[in-house]
Amino acid sequence: MNKLLLAHDLADYESFINLEQFSGKPLAEYVAEVQRIYCMDSRPWIIGYSGGKDSTAVTTLVYLSLLGLPPELRKKEIFLITSDTLVETPVVVDLIKNSMQLIEKSAKRDKLPITQHSVTPKTNDTFWVNLLGKGYPAPTRSFRWCTERMKIDPVSDFIREKISHYNEVVILLGARSSESASRAQVIAKHRIDGSRLSRHTTLSNAFIYTPIDSWDTEEVWKLLRGAFRHSPHDIEEWENPWGGSNRPLWTLYMNSSTQGECPLVIDESTPSCGNSRFGCWTCTVVTKDKAMEGLIQNGEDWMLPLLQFRDLLAKTTEPEQKDIYRNFKRRNGKVTYQYAKEGEDIAAERKHIPGPYLLKYRKEWLRKLLELDKELRSQGHSISLITEPELHAIRQQWLRDPNEPDWADELPDIYREVYNEDLNWIIDDQSQFDVYDASLLTEIAEEYGASPEMIMKLIELEVSLEGISRRHGVFDKIGNILKQDWGSLESIEQSQADLQKRHERDIHALDICQIEAELKKVQDQILKAELQISSDTKALVNDN
Repeated sequence: MNKLLLAHDLADYESFINLEQFSGKPLAEYVAEVQRIYCMDSRPWIIGYSGGKDSTAVTTLVYLSLLGLPPELRKKEIFLITSDTLVETPVVVDLIKNSMQLIEKSAKRDKLPITQHSVTPKTNDTFWVNLLGKGYPAPTRSFRWCTERMKIDPVSDFIREKISHYNEVVILLGARSSESASRAQVIAKHRIDGSRLSRHTTLSNAFIYTPIDSWDTEEVWKLLRGAFRHSPHDIEEWENPWGGSNRPLWTLYMNSSTQGECPLVIDESTPSCGNSRFGCWTCTVVTKDKAMEGLIQNGEDWMLPLLQFRDLLAKTTEPEQKDIYRNFKRRNGKVTYQYAKEGEDIAAERKHIPGPYLLKYRKEWLRKLLELDKELRSQGHSISLITEPELHAIRQQWLRDPNEPDWADELPDIYREVYNEDLNWIIDDQSQFDVYDASLLTEIAEEYGASPEMIMKLIELEVSLEGISRRHGVFDKIGNILKQDWGSLESIEQSQADLQKRHERDIHALDICQIEAELKKVQDQILKAELQISSDTKALVNDN
């Protein structure tokens, strides 16, 4: 057995590293591999840290490897990043935050070039701005709009920023073949010949390194349990090399029925959440959030209202509930139906596709969310279920909703009624309408048989163009509003049926015109032939 050669600051861990076996090899071989790849070039490393067992194991392995290097070789920067969707399971958020801060603090003490960074989605891409603001339905397996906006994009932006500065980067992940066969296949497909690195599937100049891809779950926990058996006087059980304890992580897994972590998603090939792993407490991709249920059953009962709120959102995705909670129009203002499937009769009735959540339900859910946030804070929980920038963004989405513009501007009122205080709301005097304006418009529009919402959108367009010297494209914008489906679903369907009948008549009229044209052509040919025969007959008579 080859002992670890570079063990500069690893006196307490040296026996553990040299003797313990992982996937048939001593840990020393993995540490040596990490050291070799770290020292082979100047490309900085980015460690994807989700706070779960696998990413913690990778971070532990890297930390030990750097401790083994002499100080003059610890030059290359390592960025420890985590993706905070702003709706992560609260107990996991606290664990990640505390761990990352301790890692950075200890790395500074140990003279290791490790810094921690948390990335979040842009305000307009957060869960609440999309669901409560735009009315996006709660995510499902067939419409998982959250992963790319909330996880992939923020991480990708961070990676691109580092690539622009360093030209190339290496991303370290805790992916293991035994846990994600599909991920293992993707990594193997992009593996560089003769190298432990793989090319990133979508980001050029980014490379993937998975140092524990051959380990099983027991081996991951063996590393996290630590070197206490080999250094009982210096290292406690579950102690990690940066001086923290992995026992809370172990307890978290036990309390949640060992559901697992939600990995740091860096591209679409990375397994997303949706199988009850630790992730977003709002996740509705799964039928039941077993991880949160496990935490509640094991003492975190203060999270029960969160689970109930999540279940409320999940219920709205049931097929029989969609028409109750969702607008009959899409956000483009059109009533939409499913396309005919292969082999189906084109004339068969099509299934109606509902649009965004109705504004009244979004207002109701926001109030419940704010009340829940206030209640949890009053109980002493350091938690923020929704941020102030999100509230401002949701308000703007409501004011300019494509189907139900909220001229009543109720969001500030809802916030005030819950918290008995105000935020610094933006007031746009130029385009500020109120309930009286909406009521008056409704009354006038009904007299002329017009849709009040359509008139509102036309007025909004006019106000938005006020003061602009050149109104380029204004008629196209007006046309787009007029082309939307306005009125009730019944009236729209009746209008479409009438158009279909007229269209069918138009088709028959076209057929008739074509037949008449053909008949005229035949008649002309007959007349021409008759004239030719008459001419030939006269010529024959004259010759005789």
